[in-house]
Amino acid sequence: MTASHRVSNFSAGPAALPLEVLKQAQAELLDWRGAGCGIMEMSHRGKLFTGVIEEAESDLRELLGIPANYKVLFLQGGATLQFAQVPINLLGGRSADYIVTGSWSKKAYQEAQRLTSDPTRFGRVRLAASVEEKGKPADGFTRLPHADEFDPDPDAAYLYTCTNETIYGVEIFDESRLPQRVPIVSDMSSHLLSRPMDVSRYGLIYAGAQKNIGPAGLTLVIVREDLLGQAPPCVATLLDYKAQADNGSMLNTPPTFAIYLAGLVFKWLQGQGGLAAVEAINREKAALLYAAIDGSGGFYRNPVELSCRSRMNVPFTLAQPALDAEFLKAADERGFLGLKGHKSVGGMRASLYNATSLADVQALVEFMTEFRATYG
Repeated sequence: MTASHRVSNFSAGPAALPLEVLKQAQAELLDWRGAGCGIMEMSHRGKLFTGVIEEAESDLRELLGIPANYKVLFLQGGATLQFAQVPINLLGGRSADYIVTGSWSKKAYQEAQRLTSDPTRFGRVRLAASVEEKGKPADGFTRLPHADEFDPDPDAAYLYTCTNETIYGVEIFDESRLPQRVPIVSDMSSHLLSRPMDVSRYGLIYAGAQKNIGPAGLTLVIVREDLLGQAPPCVATLLDYKAQADNGSMLNTPPTFAIYLAGLVFKWLQGQGGLAAVEAINREKAALLYAAIDGSGGFYRNPVELSCRSRMNVPFTLAQPALDAEFLKAADERGFLGLKGHKSVGGMRASLYNATSLADVQALVEFMTEFRATYG
């Protein structure tokens, strides 16, 4: 298949990967750098793969400016496992605060509640803020909490956030609006590596790989060293961050091919000029699509407040929901993949991850303009 036959991929995840990365992986699939076998076939404890994972970590540290007192873990289980792994490791018998700004932070809070139903096991969790509008599934989360809506515990073990909500398209850009008195834990699955981040403001960052990092099956955890070592003795060793850190993410066989592909993506990002250069392109892509929505005279609508509209995930609805099926059918015929909104909210959603090009977004906007002219 040539590049000209590839679709414009707006899927929320698993999402598009850079074509250059896919071509390199294709070329190295059978014989990685003269090894006589591919990455999927070699021992994770051998010298060759050890070099792969070490180089991937080094490149990630450079891209994000990760301080030396943070550990980088290459784990499995997806971001959803982190809903449990975070409180298991960080509560230490204390209480933690959760901010709910969308579906994923709500799921994380609910999982933490389930784990702490008996507070003598791990500790307690509490809701520090929520902006959910009950009874409005399509518009349930459209903004971030205001300062007077926070009820923070100054002695909390950590404050949990999701800094980009994939389903509702709400993103936190100003990190200073998050209280800094306690360690901040953030799910950054859908926008890590889309722009520069000040890692030092966070106690722990995690991200499922299948957005901007690589293929599904890999989860990154970046954790400050002083937060390690709090998991109770009863916890499975694989769930203990310290045990994973002490063993270089190799307590068991890691997702070797996913780590290799993530390493190629890190190299690709460096080749784009780093995260500041990538952010500039992502700003342009998002601005173009939001302008098409806002300038449609109400034919398309995005309900999220301007200050927290996600650059990565742009949900929108049509003024006439009866046209949804026709819109998706016509989009599919034009080679646009993944525009159907999440099942919990309906409508449409375009995810503009790093590997989705400006040309892809320009083509989508042209299609949306034509569709409005036909049906508006």
